[in-house]
Amino acid sequence: MALRIALYRPEIPPNTGNIARLCVALGAELHIVGEPAFELSEKAARRAGLDYWDKLKLILHPNWEDFSKSLDTDSNLYLISTKGEVSYTSPQYGENDVFLFGNETSGLPQEIFQSEIPNGILRIPMEEDCRCLNLSNAVAVIAYEALRQIRRW
Repeated sequence: MALRIALYRPEIPPNTGNIARLCVALGAELHIVGEPAFELSEKAARRAGLDYWDKLKLILHPNWEDFSKSLDTDSNLYLISTKGEVSYTSPQYGENDVFLFGNETSGLPQEIFQSEIPNGILRIPMEEDCRCLNLSNAVAVIAYEALRQIRRW
């Protein structure tokens, strides 16, 4: 199984393209949960992902319920949010882990935060003057830490 990155209703094509390219580089799956705010075939997403789209392991889920039911029993699901209280460096990650990121303007919806998420909500520490990181940067930070632990890079 591969590391899995999940985006909840992404809104900005270049971010999704950059994340797709990152997933190919890391051998990770990309899951899109809900409808993106753009067509995945849009030129901006394709351009950001360059010529890697045919190598991308992309799985589309129509909604949160479908996505959550698709998770393996040995998968740890982590929500990534500025609302998290646990640093992303604290957990010990495994090969089947799944990281769910909210969209660029509103993050994850309340219904997901109210779900039973046994592994919790993680955050990337940053200075108080900064509201949040760019989505593709946040995905890269988390993905590389997870793979550093898993593969001992």
